[in-house]
Amino acid sequence: MSENNKRAKTASLYHERHYIRCGCRNIVGIDEAGRGPLAGPVAAAAVALPLERPDLTRLLRGARDSKIMSAPQRESLDGAIKELARAWGIGSSSAEDIDRLGIVAATKIAMQRALEQALATADFQPDCLFLDYMLWPERRDIPQVSIVDGDKYSLSIACASIIAKVWRDARMRELDARYPKYGFARHKGYGTDAHRLALGRYGPCPEHRRSFEPVRSAIAT
Repeated sequence: MSENNKRAKTASLYHERHYIRCGCRNIVGIDEAGRGPLAGPVAAAAVALPLERPDLTRLLRGARDSKIMSAPQRESLDGAIKELARAWGIGSSSAEDIDRLGIVAATKIAMQRALEQALATADFQPDCLFLDYMLWPERRDIPQVSIVDGDKYSLSIACASIIAKVWRDARMRELDARYPKYGFARHKGYGTDAHRLALGRYGPCPEHRRSFEPVRSAIAT
């Protein structure tokens, strides 16, 4: 693990420990990456950490909100999280799914796919889902905890945030090779000035979210 990760603040296990005291043993953290970009998929990850390990925060030191981590920090911890996790999974919804269903519904489908993948090889069923800010009424069969800024205050959610973002960033690099005019590898589909300029110059590609502005306007012109 890098020296930067060693010095960085790590997300807390405060909420996990509280729910363990309430009888929860199998907690799954879920988070998404890529709700706001103009192009590419939205991704979600589900992670069940071995919360009984006293050395867990040391082994995952530096894991926190993926948005404030550097790419090398995220990639370093991505492997450590997957190696330590009791179960983990990744799901996604395409730009086409987002346009057809809306970003909220498409995000929930990505979450469902991530949870299903995580549980497919797990030897347990979740007692509780930890979610970043939102609730998931479609899965009311599983108790849920909504934590504001969950990727900052829950290690389980932070780890899900990291592996979702690492997966999505890798996907955007793949799309950059396919559609090099847009610079997806640099901005990951977000609406930077460079991305908007390319969108105006070349129009949208198949990976752009046509229901999002300014993509919708670029199609109309």
